[in-house]
Amino acid sequence: MATKIKSIPSIIGFKDLRENAGKYISAVEKGRTFTVVRRSKPIFNIIPVDEWGDEGKWETVIDFNKFKKGGVRMEDFATMLRKSINGQKREISK
Repeated sequence: MATKIKSIPSIIGFKDLRENAGKYISAVEKGRTFTVVRRSKPIFNIIPVDEWGDEGKWETVIDFNKFKKGGVRMEDFATMLRKSINGQKREISK
């Protein structure tokens, strides 16, 4: 017989999470969410991954002005990317 998930609280202590990780992983796989607290302060949330929603989409933002004032030319970026893929040293022309 399956264990009832409703007996697991929505707010859990960090120590409890460490000691009972398997129990919480199973609950999250079934759709439960938890707020983990340490010393009575929330530190993070555990939520199920929605494989068909936006949680599965990652966005990377690069501020090219940090590499070179005024940004990086597209041609230079493409060259840098090709070298990176080939395992070579990356450089940005100034």
